Amino acid sequence: MNLGDARTGKLALNMAAFGRTLRHAGVQVDCARIALSTQAALWVGLSNKSDLSAALESVLVSREQDRVVFRELFDIYFRDPQMAHKLLAQMLPSAEGKAEPSKRRPRVREALSPRKITPQQAQPGQEEQKVDFDAAMTASALQRLRHADFNQLSAKEYRLVEGLARAVPLPLPEFEGRRTIAGNRGANLHWSGVMRQAVRYGGEPLQLPRKQRRAELSPLMLLVDVSGSMERYSRLLLAFMHAATRRHPRRDVFAFGTQLTDLTRYFKVADTDQMLVDAGAAIQDFAGGTQFGEALAQLRHDHARRFVGGRTVVLVVSDGLDTGDTAELGEELAWLKRHCKRLVWLNPLLRFDGYAPIARGAEQLHRHADAMLAVHNLSRLEDLAASLSTLMKRK
Repeated sequence: MNLGDARTGKLALNMAAFGRTLRHAGVQVDCARIALSTQAALWVGLSNKSDLSAALESVLVSREQDRVVFRELFDIYFRDPQMAHKLLAQMLPSAEGKAEPSKRRPRVREALSPRKITPQQAQPGQEEQKVDFDAAMTASALQRLRHADFNQLSAKEYRLVEGLARAVPLPLPEFEGRRTIAGNRGANLHWSGVMRQAVRYGGEPLQLPRKQRRAELSPLMLLVDVSGSMERYSRLLLAFMHAATRRHPRRDVFAFGTQLTDLTRYFKVADTDQMLVDAGAAIQDFAGGTQFGEALAQLRHDHARRFVGGRTVVLVVSDGLDTGDTAELGEELAWLKRHCKRLVWLNPLLRFDGYAPIARGAEQLHRHADAMLAVHNLSRLEDLAASLSTLMKRK
């Protein structure tokens, strides 16, 4: 593999172009990481492709779900010397390889797909397939997308906002577990810790660690409405919750429309794109009606053991436009409220000024929920963590 002489600038240009391709695929890469990748390539050398791939992956990838995307792009990008020029022009590579285009991940296909240009951008005598790079997103454009309603975005903006939503942090509430650990506070001494510390000082107990209860994350249950009115919100919020709760030890996810679908096992997949593909294939009532009462009855009958000691935090993502029996919905919500710690309603219809939950399903949700929060744009998703923390502190 020949990347060119670093003294002529070819290596730096290739690393910069490869970094832009990763960024277009949704991998979080900045200028500092691209500079480190050039240094790493010089340190390990260019003779061994496996060593170069490992070195670049160590400095360019910071999230587990991006590793498979990086490796596939690296294999395509450095397959032959002419591939770099093809990817710099953002054209679909035509070289033969191990990964067929139909089998590539959606993020990889999007990164390698051709981009369209307007007639004003085309120069006389320019080839039809030759396009220019998109400029980096400006601060004003990013600020506009942070406050733009998910339902009003174009297809390209929706894909971009979906990628940005995956990077939004969501610190979840904690509680004091039954198990204890050594700490600085507590009523009783942690005797095993005292003895270990005494061994370091010749048998003298100079430090007296105490027993304190270990902090644990509250169990989380996510109920997502996948009806027609929630179509654009449900996909994006599933991607957001998958990335934000990746390290949560206990999370249960269900989709509901005219029936209940358990998505918990699909959330164990590391790659968010693959999770969305698997979940989409499992949901049979996507973009249909909403019968939340019947879905909750199925949850109570088949999955009641998912609720852990009254500590589970339940997040209901829905607009409250229910077509089922209102009385049944009220009874099931009352049961759900008794078996969880907090019931939070995430309502995208709060984007409208003066919204009131006057629909039958919305009225029942508003009556039983501990709080109703807006989740219709990126700004509201960023405020969600603070709102949940404030809500959990209430007695």
